[in-house]
Amino acid sequence: MAAPIENIRIGEILVGYGYITEEQLEFALGLQKQDRRKRLADLLVELGYISEEQKLKALAKRLGLPLLQLDNFSVHLPAVEKLPKAYAIKHQMIPVDIVDGKLLVACTDPLDFFGIEEVRQVSQMPLELALTFEASMKRAIEYYYSEVLARSAASSANQNAGKIDAPGLDLGLAGAEADDAPVVKLLNSLLLRGYNINASDIHVEPFENNTNIRMRVDGTIVDFVTLDSSLHQPLIARIKILANLNIAEKRLPQDGHFRIVLDGTDINLRVAVLPTVYGEKAVLRLLNTNAKIDNDLTFGMNKANYAKMSNMLKLPHGIIFLTGPTGSGKTTTLYMVLRELVQRSVNISTVEDPVEKNIARVNQTQINPPAGLTFETGLRSILRQDPDIIMVGETRDSETARIAVRAAITGHLVLSTLHTNDATSAIVRLEDMGVQRHLIANSLVGLLAQRLVKKICPDCAYEYEADEWEKAALGYGVTGKLRRGRGCHMCNNTGYRGRIAIHEMLVIDKEIRHMISKGATPDEIEEYAIRNQGMTLLREAAADLVKTGVTTVDELHKAAYYV
Repeated sequence: MAAPIENIRIGEILVGYGYITEEQLEFALGLQKQDRRKRLADLLVELGYISEEQKLKALAKRLGLPLLQLDNFSVHLPAVEKLPKAYAIKHQMIPVDIVDGKLLVACTDPLDFFGIEEVRQVSQMPLELALTFEASMKRAIEYYYSEVLARSAASSANQNAGKIDAPGLDLGLAGAEADDAPVVKLLNSLLLRGYNINASDIHVEPFENNTNIRMRVDGTIVDFVTLDSSLHQPLIARIKILANLNIAEKRLPQDGHFRIVLDGTDINLRVAVLPTVYGEKAVLRLLNTNAKIDNDLTFGMNKANYAKMSNMLKLPHGIIFLTGPTGSGKTTTLYMVLRELVQRSVNISTVEDPVEKNIARVNQTQINPPAGLTFETGLRSILRQDPDIIMVGETRDSETARIAVRAAITGHLVLSTLHTNDATSAIVRLEDMGVQRHLIANSLVGLLAQRLVKKICPDCAYEYEADEWEKAALGYGVTGKLRRGRGCHMCNNTGYRGRIAIHEMLVIDKEIRHMISKGATPDEIEEYAIRNQGMTLLREAAADLVKTGVTTVDELHKAAYYV
C-alpha cells in the first residue's frame, strides 16, 4: 500500500484534494466530538459536503487502492466461497477474486481494521483490498451469495442423489430435519436465486439421464444447473406439497400456488406441473420479482399514453381492456393502476387467478374452479358487493365477457385483460365471444395493447452502422448508427438487461362508437385513431426505442411481428 493505514487523516486528504474547505472540516470535527461513533468521512457525506464517490476516490488515491465498480466487475465464485455470507454482511466486504495466492476483497471502509483482520482469519488467506460503493456492495452480496448457495445445494444434492428416497423423505414444512434435507435446501436455494436475478420463471425439466434447471430472465431462458436424474422425483414431490397438489397423480397436469419466506424475502409463486416422456416437468412462476419498472410513476407508459389513461380512469363507468400475449406485463400494469385508484374514496373488488400481489384496501378474490368459484360466478357475486371499480384478471369466456360488459353499462368502471395481438383486435375478440356490437360500443372506453421489449445491456453496449435491412425496418429518421450488446457476465452473455413496456392505446370516442356499431373493420378503426387521435402503433413505439438506443431491431420484430 502507498501509505500506512494507521497514519491516515481523512480530513486532511479531502482538503488536500479540494473536496472540502478548512471551515467545513472544522465544523465536521466539532460535530464528531459529540458522537465519537461516527467516522469523519461518513459525517462529511451526511452533511452534504462530499459525495460517497469523492470519499472513496480520496481514500483510493491516498491508500493506493483500486476503486471497483462491482456492477461491472467479473466476480469469481470460488473467491466468494472463501467468506461466509454472515461475515460479508457484518463487515460489508465481499471477496471478488484470487490473484497470486491473495484474496482480493472489495470493501466500503478500508479503515475497519477489526473487520479486515476477521475476514483474513476466516478466509485463512492474505488479503488485497479494493474500494467500492455501498449500494453496489449490497447488490453484490445478495446476487453472488444466492448463486453460491444454489450451486452448493445442487452439488450437495447430486452427491447424495443415491441416498434420497422420495417416498420416505419428510418434504413438508414442519421440523428442522425437513428443512435440512438436501432437496429442501436445493429448492429453497433455487427460489432465492431466481428472486435475486429477477427471474420470471424457473423450469425443472426431466430428461433421460439428468434434470435441467433453467430460468427465464428478461424474457430469455438460460441454463442454470444440471441435476442427477434421481433427484427429479423428490424435487417435484417437494414442489407439489408446497403447492398443495396431489403427489400420487402423475398422469394429469396440475396447477397450484404457494408463498414462502426465505432469508426474510416473501416469495409468491404459481406452479404448473405437466407430464412428459421422462417424468413431470414443473414451471414455477415468480409473481413478486424485485425488477425495476421503467416509468413506474406513469404505469410504465410514456407521458402521452399516461395522459390518455388517466383521463379514462376518471370516467365513472365503462370497461378498459389491456391486451397482449402471456408475459407481456398486463397484470403488472393493472396492479399499478389499482394502487392509484385505491387512493380515491371508492370500493374496489377483483376476481383473479391467482391473486399475484396483495393490495391494501382492495377486496381481492381468487378463483377456485373445483369449489365452483370461477371468473363468471365470482364476477356475479362481486356485483352484489356494491363495487365502484371491478378488476377481472382475465376475460376468458363468453359469459364472463357478457357480465363484464353489462357491469360497465350499469355504472361500474371495469378493468380486465384479453389475449389479442393489437388494440383494435379486441373488438373482434369480444364479438367472437358473443357480445353484441352495440353493447361493445356502449361499454368500451379504452383499449390498451402492451408488449415488453428487452433493453440493451448498458455494460456491453456498442454502436454500429445500420445495414439496409435495418434501415428499411425502421423506416424514417435513421441516421445510420444503432446500438446492440456484445454480451457480458452482467447480462448472462445475452446482450440484454431489463425490459421496458411499449403501448398502443385506443381511446373510444363518439366516432369510434359509431364505427363499432356500424360494423367497421379493425383496420378502419385503427386508421381513424392514427389520423385523429395520434395513436402510436406498437411497431412505431418499438422503432422509437431502437432509434434512441434502448433496444434492437431484433426486439422490434419480436414485439410487433403480427402488427
